[in-house]
Amino acid sequence: MTPKKRTVFRLIVVLALVASAFAMGFKMAQDSKIERTHVQMAQQLMDLDFTEQEIDMMLPGLNRGLNGIKQLHQFEMGNEIPPALWFDPVVEGLKIEDNQKEIKWGLPDRVELPANREELAFYTVAQLSVLIREKKISSVELTQFFIDRLKKYGDELQSVITITEDRALASARKADDLLARGTYLGPLHGIPYGAKDLLSVPDYKTTWGAGPYKDQNRGDELATVIKKLDDSGAILVAKLTLGALAMGDVWYGGKTKNPWNLEQGSSGSSAGSGASTAAGLVPFALGTETLGSIVSPSTRNGVTGLRPTFGRVSKAGAMALSWSMDKIGPMARTAFDCALVFDVIRGEDGKDLSVRDAPFNYQGKADLSKLRMGYVKSLFDRERDQKISDDAVLDVLKELGADLIPVELPGEMPFTGMRAILTAEASAAFDALTRSDRDTLLVRQSAGAWPNTFRQARFVSAVDYINANRARYVLMQKINELFKDFDVIVTPSFGGPQLLTTNLTGHPCVVLKNGYNENGSPTSISFLGNLYDESTILSVARAYQEATEFDEQHPPKFKTD
Repeated sequence: MTPKKRTVFRLIVVLALVASAFAMGFKMAQDSKIERTHVQMAQQLMDLDFTEQEIDMMLPGLNRGLNGIKQLHQFEMGNEIPPALWFDPVVEGLKIEDNQKEIKWGLPDRVELPANREELAFYTVAQLSVLIREKKISSVELTQFFIDRLKKYGDELQSVITITEDRALASARKADDLLARGTYLGPLHGIPYGAKDLLSVPDYKTTWGAGPYKDQNRGDELATVIKKLDDSGAILVAKLTLGALAMGDVWYGGKTKNPWNLEQGSSGSSAGSGASTAAGLVPFALGTETLGSIVSPSTRNGVTGLRPTFGRVSKAGAMALSWSMDKIGPMARTAFDCALVFDVIRGEDGKDLSVRDAPFNYQGKADLSKLRMGYVKSLFDRERDQKISDDAVLDVLKELGADLIPVELPGEMPFTGMRAILTAEASAAFDALTRSDRDTLLVRQSAGAWPNTFRQARFVSAVDYINANRARYVLMQKINELFKDFDVIVTPSFGGPQLLTTNLTGHPCVVLKNGYNENGSPTSISFLGNLYDESTILSVARAYQEATEFDEQHPPKFKTD
């Protein structure tokens, strides 16, 4: 027996127990003994092939280690406790810029109140910011306006969990008072917004969109991103729906709808953030992404979403799904709005130790002729419903001066195996939920839903989880080597492994509307950037949006009456 094989004995304990229980149809009692047949059945789940002699040699150690495993299962840890391991997207040789320059936002010179106040529903953050700063509307008025829209349309869209009315109006009065006394906190001063309801806010429940937690109170816990927005003068008006435990658009109260097509779900898991922003219930919202949860609802609802570099924005006070993949970012009408919000929420807080400070040198609209731009040729060449819309993006970029170079993302990687990083971490994050059988309180109970996924992930061995992360590092090296030659890579938002790839490597992405499908629902394109270089992809996205009209088009049903 090799030394590597001997290290398996402690890692196989729980898998042997659970595999035996599933295979033989009973739950093992506390005093059950691990026997050869248990190990033989368990090893089939992990692609192992030990001899009977090797297994017999393991048995004393496996049984001795069982008490330690049971102790670990009995040790209570809340979802907020992270592992003592920090994922860092930076690879050897990658240098991060450290010089923060002054940002000249270039907000609109002149913005007037519309004759029909209902048109404010689709003003951008930038436009509303000017109205507030010039005192053409008060924050209280604007806040009450969006609260009224949340009350009017929130139930129809099933996109709102809690309207934080008391907190919002108190914050709005404070914003108005500060402005009256000559203190202006910046572009988000007095601007209402919504937050995905996996971000904790004192005095309001934090449901995670899931039946087992629908009455959860996180006490005094305040998510760092909410605090940063509080400090900027922004006004939290609602906690918005998410697919239960950050999957899909089905939550304990129903299914969040796409405001462009009410017969269709809004996609997930930042479902409420996407739907509410698209329908003009909030000017912007916070979403989170682990594997597509900003990209997907931004696409379905036709809004602009920024998935920042991993470790750019603190996750403190947010529900953990995958500690090494979770990211928080803004969803808004335009890339410019996303830049305004991102500048506030980014940076260290001393709580989330995976976060590092890095400059955000946003310079407005980019000169595409001076950028190195690539496009994922194989994905653009592939036949699909939105090929015409995607190809048109390339034409617009070329008209703006871009020299687009065909490029391909790494393909020869164990992507299915690396996906287990997410499911294994998620299973650990919700270990207590699985063991308590309270996972039956979740609405979705299909083979692809969380309860079954959490159970399946328990059969990922620690060895395979670590090796998946080693393969992940190889992927990180490949992607960073590729990006040495590019400032931006343009890609269809879906298709191939690019979404999983960039979520594993931690690279940033801006997703924005580029057309509509045959059902009238929006489609999207994605701009990928170098680590910590959100500024460039946001600038390119802004240039594209200013050359097209898609960001100015809104769901007809939710326009002014």
